[in-house]
Amino acid sequence: MKEEMVVLVNEKDEQIGLMPKMEAHEKAVLHRAFSVFVFNDAGELMLQQRALSKYHSPGLWTNTCCSHQREGESNLEAGARRLQEEMGFETPLKEMTWFIYKAPFDNGLTEHELDHIMVGKYNGTPEINPEEVEAWKWMPLEAVKQDIEEQPELYTAWFKIIFEKYYQFIS
Repeated sequence: MKEEMVVLVNEKDEQIGLMPKMEAHEKAVLHRAFSVFVFNDAGELMLQQRALSKYHSPGLWTNTCCSHQREGESNLEAGARRLQEEMGFETPLKEMTWFIYKAPFDNGLTEHELDHIMVGKYNGTPEINPEEVEAWKWMPLEAVKQDIEEQPELYTAWFKIIFEKYYQFIS
């Protein structure tokens, strides 16, 4: 299987190249990514627990889905593709904002991403892909915020950053 390529960008989100995903994480090179937040009509956020086999942040709770855009793929196309691949459903998404973060992991890899935040609505039950997702649940935003404060070790780095700095774009 050919390794997935990530889109390298500058701090203005302009593409400057491509690199294999693992190499980008080993070298901490800035690349394009996205985070999808799906809410139900009750205003609850669908969280996923990352599969225990993931190469970083295994078993941690995070937003509904996240990944990397492919070359030539729009942010919304990438979000829709990955939502289907990870959670098994489709819903319209809306782009809200983006930010840059850098988070080193215990395994020597580093996420250095220009992360596009997207939101959508859905009221069904996902059909999770067990290779990507260990579990899922709905949670009110305030409960998520409180749980992150009380148990930050249970959540991914990017999810905590979004909740700390970009809460207004998802709430």
